[in-house]
Amino acid sequence: MMNDTIDSTRRMASDAMERASSTMKDLRAGMSDRASAARGYMGEYASASTRYVSEHPMKSALIAAAVGAAVAGLYLAMRHRRELQDRYF
Repeated sequence: MMNDTIDSTRRMASDAMERASSTMKDLRAGMSDRASAARGYMGEYASASTRYVSEHPMKSALIAAAVGAAVAGLYLAMRHRRELQDRYF
């Protein structure tokens, strides 16, 4: 009776390990597919960006300057706010 229980428990554990292993293989395969698709999309975006910049160089430079100024402004505003908090708290 005790051996039957032990054997049954071993079979259940073995089955659970096989299912877990199969699930992990499926997850890895799915992640690989998604990563490959993401690389494809990034390649398309890079090509489109390069083409846009070559077709509209002045507009691209103005957009880049505006984004840079916005990022710098946010950084300075956050830094100023942090300095005020450090001063009063």
